[in-house]
Amino acid sequence: MKKTLLPLALLASSSAFAADYTDGDTHKNDYKWMQGNLMYAVDELPGESSHDYLELEFGGRAGVLDYYGYADVFNLTNSDSSDKSGADKIFIKFAPRISLDGLTGKDLSFGPVEEVYFATLFNWNGGNDDTVNNSFWGLGTDVMVPWLGKVGLNAYALYDLSAKDWDGFQISTNWFKPFYFFDNGSFISYQGYIDYQFGAAKDDFTTSSNGGAWFNGIYWHSDRYSVGYGLKAFKDIYGIEDTSAFKSTGFSHYFAVTYKF
Repeated sequence: MKKTLLPLALLASSSAFAADYTDGDTHKNDYKWMQGNLMYAVDELPGESSHDYLELEFGGRAGVLDYYGYADVFNLTNSDSSDKSGADKIFIKFAPRISLDGLTGKDLSFGPVEEVYFATLFNWNGGNDDTVNNSFWGLGTDVMVPWLGKVGLNAYALYDLSAKDWDGFQISTNWFKPFYFFDNGSFISYQGYIDYQFGAAKDDFTTSSNGGAWFNGIYWHSDRYSVGYGLKAFKDIYGIEDTSAFKSTGFSHYFAVTYKF
């Protein structure tokens, strides 16, 4: 039997994983994947920082739990000349979602919506309480979109774990679309995400009430490796208003080499 060479991230976005759990078998669509990405960012915003980092990325499904996350380690050689020298070395994102279809045993799909979730998202970095320490709480869906296929779409309210206060909202979406296949089974994909925050209260740190990022990646994939380039557009990212003194709106470039475990 010929290998499909499709990564599990792609399988998760395909129609092979239906949302029908009315038979009570919540584990029939279980899967997991993990990979290591050696990355280099060029003019990353805010601040136009160029730097290397290692990203350990994972995702999967376990019963009613759908999950995705990664851990970034910056300035791998601890170089004094790195843009990340003296900064926190770790950033972690974890996004667990609980299927309401699986939890209730009912088919909650309608129209293009294939599955409904209680959705959460956590962002932490390696610093103290004055650094990123956020949580997001809301509803999520898997939506079938023309050409792109299954797309994750989540709406959250943000709870700042450091300030102990609610502070705005976020809309997030992500996709993975193979669009060109080679004879050996490898393929090229268009993959990316959008995170857009709004309704944040302005203070000494949040100078814009809205802003976000849009990542567009073109990647070549085989069964064990991938190589890719990503263009990321920023608009007042992290609620920081763009100024001549500190740039938070514009474009950054990302280069990645990946090994799939």
